[in-house]
Amino acid sequence: MGWILLLVQLPSDPSRHRVAVWRELRRGGAVPVGAGTWALPASPAFQAAIDRARTLCARGGGTFAILDAVPRDEESDRVLRDAFVSARLEEWAEFERDCGRFEQDIADETAKGTTTFSELEEQEQSLDRLRRWYRDLRKRDVLLLPEARNAERRLRSCEGLLNDFAERVYEAVRRSDTWSGEHRVVRPAELG
Repeated sequence: MGWILLLVQLPSDPSRHRVAVWRELRRGGAVPVGAGTWALPASPAFQAAIDRARTLCARGGGTFAILDAVPRDEESDRVLRDAFVSARLEEWAEFERDCGRFEQDIADETAKGTTTFSELEEQEQSLDRLRRWYRDLRKRDVLLLPEARNAERRLRSCEGLLNDFAERVYEAVRRSDTWSGEHRVVRPAELG
């Protein structure tokens, strides 16, 4: 497998430029392999992130070199591959933990009997965040690790939980007076 090495040098002050480049490279899937050296598999999937990091580096007055690299032997390839795989495995594990927190939140709200639209909306936003994150992780996982399939199953499970929760919310609201659309007269005596 071919690799792309990125050699990044930025002035130490102000640090915000180094941090911005570092964050963009991480977000794009690059892994640090040495001081100022980052690696990515040679794939068009990473070009946009490389371009963004290069632009940020230029704004910070730094230098940014892109090298195509072919390891000389299996061990050299393994060093880069292991670093890349390790980063992806950490991301998939963190994603799974967040799915677990989502599942626990649904279980907690169900146990409390919380069946409001505001709670449903909050859970929908959490699931949307998980979906976006999953898509981002899949883009970076060009090696198609088995953990990606596990994460997809977990995400589908979260979607099922939210659908069940939504059904409970809609049923609870449907049973209330405010759902029917009927207007009834409230007499002053009923307010007290």
